[in-house]
Amino acid sequence: MLDNLRGMAVFAGVVSHGSFSGAARQLGITTSAVSQQIRALEKELGVVLLHRSTRKLSLTEAGESFYEAAKDVVSAAEMGRIKVNQLRDELAGSLRIATTPELGVNHILPALSTWMAAHDDLSIHFLADNRYIDMIDERADIAIRMSPKIKDSSVTSYPLAEVKQILVASPQYLRQFEKITKPKDLIDHRLIAIDLMKDPMQLDFVSIDTGKKSRVIVGSRLHTNNVFLAISLAKSGHGLVRIMALEIQKELDAGELVEVLPEYALPQFVLYAVTLDRDQQPAKITRCLEVLKKYFHAAA
Repeated sequence: MLDNLRGMAVFAGVVSHGSFSGAARQLGITTSAVSQQIRALEKELGVVLLHRSTRKLSLTEAGESFYEAAKDVVSAAEMGRIKVNQLRDELAGSLRIATTPELGVNHILPALSTWMAAHDDLSIHFLADNRYIDMIDERADIAIRMSPKIKDSSVTSYPLAEVKQILVASPQYLRQFEKITKPKDLIDHRLIAIDLMKDPMQLDFVSIDTGKKSRVIVGSRLHTNNVFLAISLAKSGHGLVRIMALEIQKELDAGELVEVLPEYALPQFVLYAVTLDRDQQPAKITRCLEVLKKYFHAAA
C-alpha cells in the first residue's frame, strides 16, 4: 500500500509536469527512479497508464481515470502534512498535563492561567491525580512529578524547583503541649500520616546548625491518601503533618498552620516537568515548559 501511494504521487507529478524529468525535479529524485515507479505502478494495477513517445506523454483511458484519484490522494497527503506542521509549530490542538490536585490548584493553574488565556486555539486537558501515571497510556504531553530522582530512559525530565518537606501543625494544637524543641519531643505527639509518602510515620531530620541526623518514628491514628484532607485535619487541630512546603504556603502565610522544628531539615525533593523523549517537541509543549520554568524560578 505504501509503495502504491508513493507511485501515485510520482504519477500525479508526471502528469502535472507533462514529463518524467519535470516530476523528477519536483520530487528530488532521478528520472530513472520516476520511470521505475511508473512501471511498478502499472504492473501492480495491471493496466497501462501512460502512452510514451520520444516527444510527449499522454494518458490512456485508465490513466485519466486513475489521475483523478491520484490527485485526491496527493492533495489529502499535503493537507495532512500542513496540519501536522501546524500542530508542531503553532500553539493549537490538544495539550494534556498530568499533575497532582494540590500542585494543580496551588501552582500549575496560577503558572499557566495568563498563557492559557492568550492561546484560545489550544485545548488543555488537566489530569489531576495522586497516582503515578503511565504517560503513554494516558496520552500525557507533560507530567509534573515530585521525585528525588527519575530513572526512565523513555522520558526527558526538566527540574523546576527544589522543594522542602516541613512538619506543620495548627497553633491551637501546639498550645496544648509543651514547646517542641528537638526531634525526640515528637514521641509524645501524633502524626496525620499521608499514605502516598514512603514510610509515612518515619521522620528523618538533620540539624541545620550541626548537621546531626535524627530519626523518629511517630505514632498515628489518622491516615489519608489525600493531601487536601491531611491539611484540613491539621488545621482542625488533629495532629502534626509532614508535607511539601509548596503545598502548604497559603496556610503558612495565613497563620493557620505553623512550621514545627524549623531548625531541623527533612529530606528535600525536586519538582520535575516530564515529557516523553522525542527528537523534536511540538511548540505547544516547549512553550508550556518555558512558562512553568519561569514561574517556579520566580517563586524560588
